Amino acid sequence: MSLELKITEDLKTAMRAKDQAALRSIRSIKAEILKAKTDGTGREIDEAREVQMLQKMVKQRKESAEIFEKQNRLDLAAPELEEIAIIEKYLPKMMTVEEITEVLKGIITEVGATSGKDMGKVMGVATKQLAGKADGKLVSETVKSLLA
Repeated sequence: MSLELKITEDLKTAMRAKDQAALRSIRSIKAEILKAKTDGTGREIDEAREVQMLQKMVKQRKESAEIFEKQNRLDLAAPELEEIAIIEKYLPKMMTVEEITEVLKGIITEVGATSGKDMGKVMGVATKQLAGKADGKLVSETVKSLLA
């Protein structure tokens, strides 16, 4: 089942349950899908693009929640955190640090990286292999520590 169909079904369920947090989150996902469909690029929305859209939405909400918490506006941070939890349900399970480290060790050996100067080579391969499965920031930090 595609993300769009799943979202439509979940939207109906949330409406019946009168779950406002789920409605907000699901409607925003639906809006992103619609925006991607009509962006004029003509690219089809495949699973990788869906994951990319959802990760972007989670990242935006995390940043907003952080700002609200710094400004001591917990009333504004709470809805953002609720939406993060709901959007993350549609994302594939993320890899653990140990799993990421194992994959990166293999990539480092494959590319022949020996120092921090080779980080770009490793990140190029890692970004493609771990797209949608791991947080880019975590991957970058792990590569730095392995090459140090």
